[in-house]
Amino acid sequence: MGVLIISMKITDPEELPQKPGVYIMHNSDDAIIYVGKAKKLKNRVRSYFRSEDKLDRPKTVVLMSHFSYLEYILTNTEKEALILEANLIKKYKPHYNISLKDGKQYPYIKITNEDFPRILITRKLKNDKSSYYGPYTDVTNARLFIDFVNKNFKLRTCKHMDGPCLNYQINQCSAPCSNKISLEDYNSNIRRAKLLLGGKYKTILKQLEKEMKEFSKNLEFEKAAITRDQIETIKITLEQQEIQPNKQVNQDVIGIDHNDERAAVVILSIRHGKTNKKDDLILNGINGFNNQEILTEFVKQYYTTAPVPDEIILENNLIDESIIEEWLSEKQGHKIKIKVAEDGHYLTLINIAKKNAHISLTEDTKEQENPMLTLEQYLNLPRLPYHIEAFDISNISGIHAVASMVVFENGKPAKKMYRKFKMNTPGPNDFAMMKEVVTRRYSHLVEKEEDKKYNPNDSLYIKPDLVLIDGGKGQLGMAVEVFKELGITDVPLAGLAKKFEEVYVPGKSEPIILPRKSTALHLLQYVRDESHRFAITFHRNLRSKAFTKSILDEIPGVGKKRKQALLNHFENLDEIYNANIKELSEVEGISKNLAKKIYEIIQEDKKSS
Repeated sequence: MGVLIISMKITDPEELPQKPGVYIMHNSDDAIIYVGKAKKLKNRVRSYFRSEDKLDRPKTVVLMSHFSYLEYILTNTEKEALILEANLIKKYKPHYNISLKDGKQYPYIKITNEDFPRILITRKLKNDKSSYYGPYTDVTNARLFIDFVNKNFKLRTCKHMDGPCLNYQINQCSAPCSNKISLEDYNSNIRRAKLLLGGKYKTILKQLEKEMKEFSKNLEFEKAAITRDQIETIKITLEQQEIQPNKQVNQDVIGIDHNDERAAVVILSIRHGKTNKKDDLILNGINGFNNQEILTEFVKQYYTTAPVPDEIILENNLIDESIIEEWLSEKQGHKIKIKVAEDGHYLTLINIAKKNAHISLTEDTKEQENPMLTLEQYLNLPRLPYHIEAFDISNISGIHAVASMVVFENGKPAKKMYRKFKMNTPGPNDFAMMKEVVTRRYSHLVEKEEDKKYNPNDSLYIKPDLVLIDGGKGQLGMAVEVFKELGITDVPLAGLAKKFEEVYVPGKSEPIILPRKSTALHLLQYVRDESHRFAITFHRNLRSKAFTKSILDEIPGVGKKRKQALLNHFENLDEIYNANIKELSEVEGISKNLAKKIYEIIQEDKKSS
């Protein structure tokens, strides 16, 4: 692109040439406040210098009240000016331009360049011969896809291939680390993952159906059953996604909704006739702009970095549409079409995108609110949940079972009020343990007048505004039972089930589904995750103490110095417990024979427990 940058400070539009280019407006602090492009710079910039009553929109009046001077960049064509304008807006994010969140911050799906590749999420693109797909503005969808592929094709998720892990034991990994699958078969699954990422579902289904027949023919019925399940899972996914009759053309359908301050844009990416992904984006600084202007700015900024499909389907035409179309076609090396939805099918898709954009905008607006207020509304609480208490159980086969209680006040952890409980209930029985810890905690609340240790400043005597139980109906039911027995009627209860992040409340058989982007859901997740972290930490500490006393102290040849060397070498005691002979022998002062003895004793302890 041939450009000429003029850096002199210009305040009079008459000094500008009648040529295509980009103008960059500054305020008195030299900050860039607006970037625009023009076919004829002088004519376009001159329009800003009219009297206030003749300016086209109030936003321009405010812009010019901060204007000090401008610079300009000459380009050979209007198309070059358009590209340059989009890049400068993304780079500088001027206050009075419509701004789109930078796509470089969005995650990509990466298939690593390894003998047995992994599939993971990254925000950095590297020249490392890995395969990258994206960007994905919705990281949850990207994670769901990875989870789907990993489970169905049993791909490894561990960074270091050092023996069969838990995923192999629960049949979610093919264990290439232990030669349970050949490199050829593993890479065949990786190729299928790439086909799915590319939206080529029909191709992969044909391959799987062919393989299933071969397995059955060769009497390999277990492999045939696994392949059959993969086919069924993919077909169910396709049934949910099948909305596009033109399977030969890749398309983006774009819907938009906006209020006075921001706009939400939803892109339905359709590849080979299937919805490949849905992206939600927010545009700021749209005050004073109409739908066509917002959509035009979005397309210009979004497709500077995002993959460009064969067709872009919109609700209405863009400004400078032919120039944008020419730019995108040149960028891709083949003809790109921008179409306005006119028939019933495409209008249906546009309406789906617009409906999703409206939901996204509503959620984004709620994001600006206090999460406690939003939570109060969603759960129909009698008061603001200023003081939240949450419980979690941690145990392995009932051994060293513990419970945690964390407290949040004003949406933040109040760590001085946290409590730890050693469980008396024999396990494993999470329901009964939950009943025990809730009873132990709230019996203090009920019996405070008779309690000789009663102290009004003790957190145990504070009545919470919400009690959150980690789990679904079962765990919540135990807490409800305890409250009935204790006669507590004015403390709201809720359970957060992790699998689908559903919120259960007493008296309702169906869960409450909070919007995925809601600050209320984020607050509940934060509280739940903190209670889980606190319980796990307490449980590990108990296990560690028991482990060091009962195992390391019983091993002949392991005295205080060698025990300390083991603890210094490994990050924690769990790592010692799971280390192999080679790793143990790398510890200073531990010979290979002693490492073998330590390993064998630990394995015996595992079996006995």
